Amino acid sequence: MEPVRPNPLITLTTDFGLEDHYAGTMKGVILARCPHATVVDISHNVPSFSVWSGAYTIDQAAPYFPSGTIHIVVIDPGVGTDRKPILVQAIQQYFIAPDNGVLSLVLRRETGHAIVREIANRELFLPRSSSTFHGRDVFAPVAAALAAGIVQTESVGPLLSDMEVLDSITTSSSGPQQWTGAVLSVDHFGNVITNFKASEFPSLSSGSFELQTSKQVVSTLRATFGGAPAGSCFAFLGSSGYIELGINQGNAAQSLQLSPGDSLLLRLR
Repeated sequence: MEPVRPNPLITLTTDFGLEDHYAGTMKGVILARCPHATVVDISHNVPSFSVWSGAYTIDQAAPYFPSGTIHIVVIDPGVGTDRKPILVQAIQQYFIAPDNGVLSLVLRRETGHAIVREIANRELFLPRSSSTFHGRDVFAPVAAALAAGIVQTESVGPLLSDMEVLDSITTSSSGPQQWTGAVLSVDHFGNVITNFKASEFPSLSSGSFELQTSKQVVSTLRATFGGAPAGSCFAFLGSSGYIELGINQGNAAQSLQLSPGDSLLLRLR
């Protein structure tokens, strides 16, 4: 059987950090089973347990990888519980992750077309798998087996009719010219990425608006950070494709006391 790609590519997105051995150990498992794989780190600094940030991170990165890429996503506060490990085929790529909503945004790109399987073939796991390190014992060996062509996707496990999706991952209308949304993630600089798609609010740049958080109402749109006074909070159309909140030379998330999953309200006037 041929590998998923002639030169298989596997990515890692985790909340493991780089201080411990976890990410490196996963790479060892992959390379022991598929020595010709290229392993790419998307991020190991997703905030601990933040399924929202994990969902945003993999959704932003995956579209820029070639067809056939295998993505392992391990933000897994429910490891060892009855949550399922899953394999998702979407956007011509493969995603291996816990079924906890971390693939919600990827799934949204393939509404009705993604193929979801439970990873149930224990022959692919490491022997004596632990209940606390499925990244090493389940996800990494399954990804390596797929990459090496040792197993077909149909042999990984049964099809699932649905998968977990994060509540409020999409915005909703909550009144005339008013929408409820949420914080998707916070980046290294403290910029707050909302789930309001910039393309769905084209009038934002030419009209008045209010983006309400629990601490403040933001009503200024800036094209660049350099165009804003230092210390002022403003909205901008981020490279993410979403409306974001930032502070020139400051940390918007800290100032607004916002974290992934927090509610937001957008009003157009």
